[in-house]
Amino acid sequence: MLFKNRNFASLFFGRLVTNMGDSIYYVAAMWLVYELGGNAFYTGLAGFLTLLPGTLQFLTGPLVDRWQIKKVLISTQIMQGLLVLTIPIAHYTGFLSVTFILVIMPVISALNQFAYPGQAALLPRIVRKDQLVISNSLFSFAFQGVDLAFNALAGILLTIVGAISLYMIDAVTFIAASILFSLIKLAEKGPVNEQQKIKESVLQYKTDLVEGFAIVFKSHLAKFLLGSIVANFAIGSVYAILPAFADGRGGSGLYGLYLAAISGGALLGALCASWFGRFAIGKLTILLFSIGGVIWLVSGIVPYNSISILLFGLSWIPIGATNVIFGAAIQSMIPSHLLGRIFSVTASLGAMAMPIGSLLGGCLANQFGPGMVYLSSAGGILFIALVWAVNKTLRSLPRSTSLKPEEMGLPNEPSQLSHEGISG
Repeated sequence: MLFKNRNFASLFFGRLVTNMGDSIYYVAAMWLVYELGGNAFYTGLAGFLTLLPGTLQFLTGPLVDRWQIKKVLISTQIMQGLLVLTIPIAHYTGFLSVTFILVIMPVISALNQFAYPGQAALLPRIVRKDQLVISNSLFSFAFQGVDLAFNALAGILLTIVGAISLYMIDAVTFIAASILFSLIKLAEKGPVNEQQKIKESVLQYKTDLVEGFAIVFKSHLAKFLLGSIVANFAIGSVYAILPAFADGRGGSGLYGLYLAAISGGALLGALCASWFGRFAIGKLTILLFSIGGVIWLVSGIVPYNSISILLFGLSWIPIGATNVIFGAAIQSMIPSHLLGRIFSVTASLGAMAMPIGSLLGGCLANQFGPGMVYLSSAGGILFIALVWAVNKTLRSLPRSTSLKPEEMGLPNEPSQLSHEGISG
């Protein structure tokens, strides 16, 4: 059983607690920005600044591959906890402003760009290859399950105790996560810089960085990115306008429920990933995202909040399922020493549209209303289905268990992969 593996248990429960902190922080921060700023433009700007570090995640990949991952996880949690505490301090000393929040949010987000690739790269080192799908499903539960509960709970607590009190709770979760990560025991790589000159380290970093991009763009992984970019643009837009959209329908409690719907749908998709995995990836993706896009569209039209929230959550099932399926497929095909840079490159390229979508979404919401932006965002989900339908390579992909490296445009041998990634 996976939880008998002490390293897996420590990483899993650490992830569970840190995601708890992330959920509380995000709800409190976005609503506080909306309250202090007074309109959707500021939440769009906050989303832009928070998502922007994710587009630079490719810079952290080579570092994650070469640094001691355990130390990275512990230090990032402690620093995030300390930064979160500055917000209540600023409030009680009279220095809190929307500008202060907008400065703190991207810094905390930047620290996460080391934490999440680190966890993804560490997982294949502590579980067997045949355990990766179930491990990723459990980690999706740790991410989406906590979001499901704590987004809704944070939305309710906002109306009872206020955002500042939530920050105090949030700081404790980050410290608790750092303690759990400290329990992980594994042989770490020694720091590269101890026996290398600075110049050699810089050159090696550049080589690792180029290698990550080369592997992605020489394979069919790059074809995934077009749909992801458009979809993430839409997702960034809807995240930005959701406080104003929910406020128009009922207030902060409803905002938490819409966020919980996102997590619930993605969680359900992740938990069903093993069942979905029996079908061909190409056809499955086209079907799921076609249905998901239509459901998202309908959720913005129905006047009943309960039905709208339910449908919105269901539209996120394809995202949760495919995240697990594709993540496990990549982890099983790519050598462990390359996983950090590959995951960070694909995450950066896929996420680069989100901050732009957030900023534009906030601006458009002021002009046309948050409801119109919400409906338009459904088009991003439908676009994924279109991209896969018109691309023969993507629509012909077999089920994940039958997927071969060469079908993804990846060489079979790790050494060949590394060589071609650099030279190609």
